[in-house]
Parts: sequence; structure tokens; C-alpha cells
Amino acid sequence: MKRIEEFRMYYNHTIHPELLRMEKRRLRLIRLFVLSVLILSGVFLLEFYLDIWVLTLALSIPLGLFLFYVAYRIQRFRNTFKPNIINLVLDFIDDGANYDVNYPLKYNPKGFIEKQRFLGSQIFATPAESYHGEDFITGKVGNLEFEMCELFVSETSPVKNGLQEVFKGVFMHATFPEETNGRIIIWPKRHRHRHFRAIRDFTWMDAVDVSHEIMNPAFREAFLVYATNRTHVIGILSEPMQQAIVDFRNETGKEIYMSFINREIYAAVTEDKDLLEPHIIRSNLSFELIREFFRDIHLLLKIAEDFDQMH
Repeated sequence: MKRIEEFRMYYNHTIHPELLRMEKRRLRLIRLFVLSVLILSGVFLLEFYLDIWVLTLALSIPLGLFLFYVAYRIQRFRNTFKPNIINLVLDFIDDGANYDVNYPLKYNPKGFIEKQRFLGSQIFATPAESYHGEDFITGKVGNLEFEMCELFVSETSPVKNGLQEVFKGVFMHATFPEETNGRIIIWPKRHRHRHFRAIRDFTWMDAVDVSHEIMNPAFREAFLVYATNRTHVIGILSEPMQQAIVDFRNETGKEIYMSFINREIYAAVTEDKDLLEPHIIRSNLSFELIREFFRDIHLLLKIAEDFDQMH
């Protein structure tokens, strides 16, 4: 809660002025768009009344160039809005006590976590025929190096033509610097049927249901927890971490997946929409728009931070 309050102050002093600047650009784009619609309507009316094909052809060339220019400006606005805001959010996160000043957070709008890394989490059993992502972030929290991005993963549907969604949201991978043994995977209970193959594959590795070792009743009610033999469940999945995940799930309604595969940590948060995609028709001056993105990232990094402190 304290971190959210600090972020609200940072938003007011740093992010909101940038949003105001981008809002002025958006309004100029709206005026350009309205002007292009008026010109296009005028050309159609002129053609309707005069019916002069040569005149219409002559007008269509500059009109086409103008429409191309408007489309270019809109796309440029979309391409610059998200990086500008994300970099400001990352600057705030980077100032946290557990972030290495010699290893600053880095952002690549076109990058994403490789497919084999995603499959290595063992959370999702899928061929992932359609796999792409964006908004790649790397950094270091405590002793853990991490990477995260938005992912869009689909597979061929077994019951109908086309693809069905496997995962859409923010995915994180972190690596602990020391060798650790044990494997734990956590799935949302209400989506148990979607992950039958992944659960079956994990049990073939001698994993068993260890929900009885979870002391938090709300966490035990919401999640399936499987672990391999001799894995210290509470030593990995601490009670504060369990409560933080339950609180996040209750506040947002988003589902969370996690796995700890020896020294590799994976966490995923579902997201129905593309985070921080700017609106063109309506205003982007919204704290909630930015807060949602920050909250998703903050939860994933809190998981990595908690694991680092526990070990």
C-alpha cells in the first residue's frame, strides 16, 4: 500500500505532466482527423454534383497523401506513447532500495522472452503455434536477474478450426544465482480443466498435491499447488508472498501462475487487454491506466524480491 501511495505522488509530479504533453499531441491528431473527414466528404460531394472523372482523379492524389500523413502521425503517436510512459514507470521502480544502480532496468518495446523459456516454466503444456510478445524489460532485484514482457500465446484448437488462447498477459522469468533444488507449480483452481495436460506432465515427474502444506486458507482455496519430493514448500512460497498474491487477485480479478524450477523462477499474470495502449478518440489522462500497469509489474517483481530475501 505504501508503495502505491508513493507511486501516486510520483505520478502527480512526473508522469502526469508527460501525459498532458501527449494529450496535446492527441488533440492535434483529432483535429487533423476531422479535417481529413471534411475534405474527403467535400470531394465526394463535388464528384456527385460535377461528375468529372479527371477532376476527381486529380484531387485524389493530394488527398491520398494527406490521409497517409494523418495515418502516419497516429501510428507515430501510438509508438511513442507507451515507451515514454513505461520508461518513467521504470525510473520509479529503479529507485527502490533493492534495485542495483549498476544494473538499471532496460526496456525494449519490440523484444520478448523466447518461446523455449516460456515452455520451460512447465506451467503451460502447449506447442504454442502462435507465440509473440512485446514490451521486454530486464533488470536485477537483489541478487536476482529478471526479464519480463507481455506475451500472446495460442495453440490449435482440438475441437474447432483455428487457434485458441493459451495465455495473454505479463510473464516474468528470474534466475537465482545459487543452485537450489525443488520444483513447485501453482495453477488457479478455477482453470484446472485448462491445464490438465500440464498437471499430468508434472505428476509424471513425481510431483504431488501439497495444498495441505499451505497455511493461508484463501490461497489454498484459490490455487492448486504441486511440488516434487523433498521440496520445502513454505521455504519457497512464503506466507507473506501467499497473502500478497491473494490480495492482488481479489483486487484485480486477474489470475496468477507461478513455478519454481530449481533456480529458475517464473510468474505470469493474465491480462485481457494490451497494457498502456493509448486511446485516440478519448483522453489518456488517467491514473488508473498507469496504475494497472505498475501494479502488474510490481507484483511480479515483489515475488522475485521476496524469494531473494528468503534465500
